[in-house]
Amino acid sequence: MHSQLSPGVTQIATSKRDNAFLIDGDDGLTLIDVGWSKAPEALLDTIAALGRKPSDIRRVILTHAHPDHVQGAAELRRHTGAHILIHDADRAWLEAGRVPAEGRSGTIGRLIDHLPKLHWTPTTADGTVSDGEVVEGSDGLRVIHTPGHSPGHIVLLHEPSKTILMGDAAFNRGKLAIGPAALTADPDLRPGSLARIPQNLNAVGFAHGAPLTGSGAHSFQEFLQQFRSES
Repeated sequence: MHSQLSPGVTQIATSKRDNAFLIDGDDGLTLIDVGWSKAPEALLDTIAALGRKPSDIRRVILTHAHPDHVQGAAELRRHTGAHILIHDADRAWLEAGRVPAEGRSGTIGRLIDHLPKLHWTPTTADGTVSDGEVVEGSDGLRVIHTPGHSPGHIVLLHEPSKTILMGDAAFNRGKLAIGPAALTADPDLRPGSLARIPQNLNAVGFAHGAPLTGSGAHSFQEFLQQFRSES
């Protein structure tokens, strides 16, 4: 299932709880996040429904190295030949195939990371992205480093449409929230990271939860204001 979030930005449901995003860029398609191991099937079905070829996906930008975002990355690259990009601070996690013990601040988080179903095929990144960078060929995707959920977590601003793609920096499952501290690497970094999200947005896409547009984008700014006052 897919829908247009804003001009040039398509939201793809990779499961009942997870979303990826497709950007129609300058030299093909840019995919934001992959999802669990079964996600490539849904993603490739969507590509076909849009009248495109798997090879049209030129790059995959991962918002962070957690299993529900990267587990299908190796398989998707096998089908598409896309380059996989991630922030350098999460690169070692991606290439190790799991979140390390120090990657969660709480005991529960560290325990669940021992489960084999939360591991993934170790995947070598083809390159990294850095704060402030506009990714070449992506139709104006600007990287904003937002550490906290993971050391290398990023959000992506699609500048032409003023659409922000939040990864797991925030969730919208019934209400706006930042998620349990125990599942994050450093919860104390989150307020400062969220304070960096720009204002005057037209749309907000979440890896988990319904997108916000129009007045919903305004309510998102009100949600962020609490973190701007803390930072």
